[in-house]
Amino acid sequence: MAIEWAGSPPELLLPLDRDAAGTLRSQLETGLRDAICTGRLKAGERLPSSRELARQLGVSRGLVQECYGQLTAEGYLCTRTGSATRVAPVRVHREEGAGDGLRPAPRLRVDFASGVPDLASFPRGDWCWAQREVARTAPNEALGYGDPRGAEPLRDVLAGHLRRVRAAVAEPGDIVVCAGFAQGLNIVLRVLARRGVRRVAFEDPGYGDGATMAAAERAGVEAVPVPVDDLGLDVGALDASGARAVVVTPAHQWPTGVVLAPERRRALADWACERDALVIEDDYDAEFRYDREPVGSVQGLAPGRVLGLGTVSKSLAPAVRLGWILCPPALTRAVAEEKRLDDRGSPVLDQLALAALIESGRYGRHLRHMRPVYAARRAALVDALARHAPAVRLTGLDAGFHAVAHLPEGTDERHVVAEARKRSVGLYGMSTYRASGAAEPPQLVLGFGDLGETAIRDGIREVAGLLVC
Repeated sequence: MAIEWAGSPPELLLPLDRDAAGTLRSQLETGLRDAICTGRLKAGERLPSSRELARQLGVSRGLVQECYGQLTAEGYLCTRTGSATRVAPVRVHREEGAGDGLRPAPRLRVDFASGVPDLASFPRGDWCWAQREVARTAPNEALGYGDPRGAEPLRDVLAGHLRRVRAAVAEPGDIVVCAGFAQGLNIVLRVLARRGVRRVAFEDPGYGDGATMAAAERAGVEAVPVPVDDLGLDVGALDASGARAVVVTPAHQWPTGVVLAPERRRALADWACERDALVIEDDYDAEFRYDREPVGSVQGLAPGRVLGLGTVSKSLAPAVRLGWILCPPALTRAVAEEKRLDDRGSPVLDQLALAALIESGRYGRHLRHMRPVYAARRAALVDALARHAPAVRLTGLDAGFHAVAHLPEGTDERHVVAEARKRSVGLYGMSTYRASGAAEPPQLVLGFGDLGETAIRDGIREVAGLLVC
């Protein structure tokens, strides 16, 4: 990202020992050379002017100029008339093993990763407008730490949005703003653990990144898988599990795409009331529905027993890092205190910008714009499979921007995934989302949110032979 230089000189910490035997110039040269070789100063990084560095270090400008000249001659620095002195590209000495496991995976030509919205369609202009409005109009007191539950304007508009769009029972005082689903779930699990909950149920198949189960482990609760069928979560199996809380995705089950059947919704609410239990409802992509009417949140059926988790990671972009916890009134104080201990609250200016986006109607306009975009991509996926792999059945298409591809019986799911990657196409097996890791029946979770229609067709055409063998 190219940023225009503002004119203020950079600062550079290079301690000099005036009582040491070596000269100040020698110390300065060695300090700069070491900083470059160890990677503390990166290639292309701007150094202070000789005048400014001399002022910072309390030495003569001539000494700094001589040092810069020597290191330029050695190839550590590069200078150009009228431009700043910068670090030249050099081989950096790193500790063995530094950064292991953090290198990004090779970029795929077509990646059917799920859970990613169309990042190119993020409403940059509207977001910039909202941030400018907030910076211009926010009162001084809004720049402090504030209420750990979050900025009041955002909680106000979220409560109204959840009441209107999700049929939730929502009051601003019972909403706690957080940094997305992951932090929200971590907070809720810790609160439940402190209240004696030792076993929490999760849908199976369900979250496959390992982070959710790790969150349960860190909170000190046992994660228990409960099966999902064509009607959604098996509430009978949930009751038999002995869990006192359950994490569910009822509007569009992750990752099967099943909608929790009406009778299961009522049974789930009854289970929570009768067992003195709690439901943690992940309402992650309910904004995008296609072939059926939207379903309300389970929270609206039992507001005293359901904690609703929502984010803008799917509706806007994961980078916004804003979500919310709609709490039963009896838990609001404990959840807010846990959030305060975590980080004193989410960034207020971003919260106010999101509030302005929603209140101005720009958020709703963005959702209305994206629904036909995702619908067209869904249609492209259906068409591509019908054309190139008609034996593959698709389900979970009622909402969101991922679907489940059911491969013919006997297909080796893991082999398909591995071979597709050799062709630079990212496919993802259902086995990674099952508690047992079983690859039967063979299924793929195909995300199409961040793929254009042409890329979807090209990707399916490239791997079609693998899907029907």
